[in-house]
Amino acid sequence: MAPARVRVWDLTGPADARSFLRASGVGKSPERLPLPCRAVLIPIPMGFSPNELQQRLPAGVTMLVGTQQLLVAGSRQGVWQLRDTWPEPISSGLGQALNGYERRDLSLRFSDGERWHLAARTRVMGILNVTPDSFSDGGLFATPPRALRHAAEMAEQGAEIVDVGGESTRPGAEAVPVEEECRRVLPVIEAIQRERLGIRVSIDTRRADVAARALDAGADMVNDVSGLGDPQMLPLVAARGCPIVIMHMRGRPRDMQLDTRYVDLVGEILAALGERADQARRATMTDDRIVIDPGIGFGKSATGNEEILRQLGSIRTLGLPIMIGVSRKSFIGHRTGIRNPGQRLSGSLAAATAAVLAGACLVRAHDVGATRQALDVADALRPWVESTYTAEAG
Repeated sequence: MAPARVRVWDLTGPADARSFLRASGVGKSPERLPLPCRAVLIPIPMGFSPNELQQRLPAGVTMLVGTQQLLVAGSRQGVWQLRDTWPEPISSGLGQALNGYERRDLSLRFSDGERWHLAARTRVMGILNVTPDSFSDGGLFATPPRALRHAAEMAEQGAEIVDVGGESTRPGAEAVPVEEECRRVLPVIEAIQRERLGIRVSIDTRRADVAARALDAGADMVNDVSGLGDPQMLPLVAARGCPIVIMHMRGRPRDMQLDTRYVDLVGEILAALGERADQARRATMTDDRIVIDPGIGFGKSATGNEEILRQLGSIRTLGLPIMIGVSRKSFIGHRTGIRNPGQRLSGSLAAATAAVLAGACLVRAHDVGATRQALDVADALRPWVESTYTAEAG
């Protein structure tokens, strides 16, 4: 397991506070926090006494002590003051986390030099499964002509990128051979590029061999649901200069739902994605080529998926663009009772909107037109929501 990382979140009321406290193991009573406030979870470094840190707290900042972490809470300005009053290495780690949490100049850069500025407009990634067995649309677009028509439709509806996948990653799915995965995806990618649809292409794969051949065929980005599980994936994307989505998944699709218990789900996601992002940076990847995805539905329970959405803002601590994939997923059916994935559009839009207002920059979706419309409204409201949260946190 990756080591715990500093984690920041603006708490607006008792429900937020209870969720944060329950996950962190630092306490249970939100009454002990100066709500609304900015809260920061900090791993206790070896050799530091919580009593010593307590004595250096600025006025108005509260500290709760757990077995492995500290929770400090107060106004935004009060928490920032800790960077000046607390010793190293805590102060620098805290400063880095606060800077990441407040970062708004996020962008995504492609190998041809085009840059997407993500602060003003959420990007929609259309899902293009060319598999016979995906959970929602398996078999519908399994031939290149059908896939091409659907890609054109999604481009017209407002998708800026399509994610072409040739291996189902639904719970319980078995791996397919590399050659079969390539047989499914390469003709589709080539056709999209040949027809000049004016849309970017992402390859949804866990394998560096497939990714390399997809990039040769014209793909612009790699969406790796295994979170760099293939040791050759990172050297590949670093050499090609293309962006990559690093997703959190514990286990593999065939066994990921066998155990969905976590001590601190969001904390473990933050630690794992932070460690992978650090690996990417060491491989010369810049932040504008790294996207993180908490992996809704991949090795998580229905309640765990909702917890990720509730605490998604805290993942902004990493200072990287966040992609979210909630479209038609089973946690929506669990909450609403709708068993048919194709009938979960309203729940998908609600979850996607909540994610964008919490800080997601890219949304992966089946129903592109409806998603684009919902996110246009969410984008218009986002500056107001962010300013309200900031003002409430002081």
